[in-house]
Amino acid sequence: MASKAEYVFTRDFLDNNRINLLHTLWAKIFGYLVHPKIPTSRPDLRVADIGTGTGIWLFDLRESVDPSARLEGFDISFDAAPPEETLPSNVSFRHWDVREELPEDLEGVFDIVHVRFFTFVLLVDQVPLVVERLFKMLKPGGYLQWGDPDFNSIRIDKTRPDPKTESLAELFKLLSVQDPRLKPTWVTDLPNIFSSAGFVDIEADKNDCPPHMAFILHECGLMIHELIYRKTKNEKMQQELGRLLPRAVEETRDGAYVTAVRWTVIGKKPEK
Repeated sequence: MASKAEYVFTRDFLDNNRINLLHTLWAKIFGYLVHPKIPTSRPDLRVADIGTGTGIWLFDLRESVDPSARLEGFDISFDAAPPEETLPSNVSFRHWDVREELPEDLEGVFDIVHVRFFTFVLLVDQVPLVVERLFKMLKPGGYLQWGDPDFNSIRIDKTRPDPKTESLAELFKLLSVQDPRLKPTWVTDLPNIFSSAGFVDIEADKNDCPPHMAFILHECGLMIHELIYRKTKNEKMQQELGRLLPRAVEETRDGAYVTAVRWTVIGKKPEK
C-alpha cells in the first residue's frame, strides 16, 4: 500500500508469489476469506479491498459471491497486480493511498471493507485515522474486516530441545531496528481503535496456528528477509543479512521456527 519509495519489500514476481502464498495460508488457518458473521449473499454486494496488492483476495472472493457483486481493489501501485485486460468483469482496481483523504465518491457506498497485512505499512499513530476513513467508506450496517499478525506475541518454537535459535532471533531483531514499521505494536489494540471510530459488534478472532502450519508460515516469512537483502541500499544491513540468512535457514532445517498469534478483527457500522 506504500509507494515505491516507501514499500518495505520488492515489487517483483518473487514478492508477488510470497503475497499469494501468504494469502492462501492465512485463509487456511482461519478457515474463511470473510468472517462468518459478515453477510455476503446479497445481490449487488459492493466490496473494497484496501492494499489489494496482487488482487488475490478479491479473485478468491469472486468465486463465492453473487455475480452482480462489485469487487474493488485499492492501492497506490498495481505493479504486483495482473494486467487490467485480464481482470474479471466485476473486479476493478483504483489508485488510492489510505493515508490520504477519502474521495467523496467512496463515502458510504461499501458493504464490506477488507484490510490485511498492514503491520509493515502503517505507523502506530496512523492507524486510528485510517480506521476512521474506512468507517466512512461503509454503508450503515456494513462491516470492516482487518487481519494482521501480532508481533508482540512473536516467539521461536522448536520441534526438539537441541536446535540453535540465535541467528533467527538476531535476524528478526536486525530488521526491527531498521524501520519502525518492522516492529508494529498496535494489532492487539485494534478492537479499541474500532470502538473509538464508532464500530459496534466488534469481534477479534485470534489464531495461534498448529506447529505444522506455523512452520510453513515461518518459511514463507523467511522470504521477507531475502527480499530486503536484495533491495536494501544499506551495505551494513546487507552484509548482516547475508551472514544471518544461511544460518537462520540451517536453524530452520534443524527444527526451529518463528511464529506469532494472528488476528482477524471485525466491526459493524451502526444501522441508521
